[in-house]
Amino acid sequence: MAKEDIIKYSDEWVLIADDEESLRVLVLEMLSHLDFRADSVENGDKALKRLENNPYTILLTDIKMPGIDGLELIKVTRSRYPDLCAIAMTGYTKEYSYVDVVKAGATDFINKPFGIEELEAKMRRAITERNTRQELSKLSITDSLTGLYNRRHFYDRLNDEIARAQRLEHKLSLMLLDLDNFKQYNDTRGHLAGDELLERVGDIIKSNIRLGVDSGYRYGGDEFGVILVDADEKICKNIGTRIEETILDQCHLGLSMGYADFLEGMTPETLVIKADQDLYGVKNEKKDKRQ
Repeated sequence: MAKEDIIKYSDEWVLIADDEESLRVLVLEMLSHLDFRADSVENGDKALKRLENNPYTILLTDIKMPGIDGLELIKVTRSRYPDLCAIAMTGYTKEYSYVDVVKAGATDFINKPFGIEELEAKMRRAITERNTRQELSKLSITDSLTGLYNRRHFYDRLNDEIARAQRLEHKLSLMLLDLDNFKQYNDTRGHLAGDELLERVGDIIKSNIRLGVDSGYRYGGDEFGVILVDADEKICKNIGTRIEETILDQCHLGLSMGYADFLEGMTPETLVIKADQDLYGVKNEKKDKRQ
């Protein structure tokens, strides 16, 4: 089924910005009939205030308004809220072209007066284009086998989290994980079984970290990483223990883990090196015990 066929209008939240009250009322009625959630404001300044505190997904704005006009409003919202769809409305078709609106950052352009069918078509197109962009963006930062983030995104995210930890003065930890004897598992059972194991490990990591707080990565081969935000040593150890025990129970393989806490002045690379050193210390201890 095509993505455009499964769009749920009720998942969207529209903000209408127009200084003409009668039009705001009419568009609110149309959107309600289509099952969109929607609010309205009479100018661009109020629109910006609303957007600061509410997760709107679509902006439907008049171009000519007192104060901040529609094109400026679209430019500002585009830079602050990249995923927000913006559709410009105007009755002054000779003064503004489609190119002007697109250059400002709008997804589409609709001429007044318009009916519900045209409005729905514009909304549907904007949502479909946004969903496609988001899906392509997600694919570019996701490891296709495990569903975890990939190595490239790992360093981007770690850099962002280090900056945030410094700004907010909260804790940041990194955990690196390496499956024990994975090469032997791969050699004896085959690469298909090895891939299935890695996929299962990815699911285990995702299900044992804090949703919306921590993030999991396939760092390379059978190596994984978890960025733990505002987590003390107890939280880190608890998450690590859960992951280790679940992998042992479900996959029948051991796991080696290394930890590192962010300290002032560290770069993403030095934080990774510290966690990597801890990981290999653990692996060497296991080797010594087997000898």
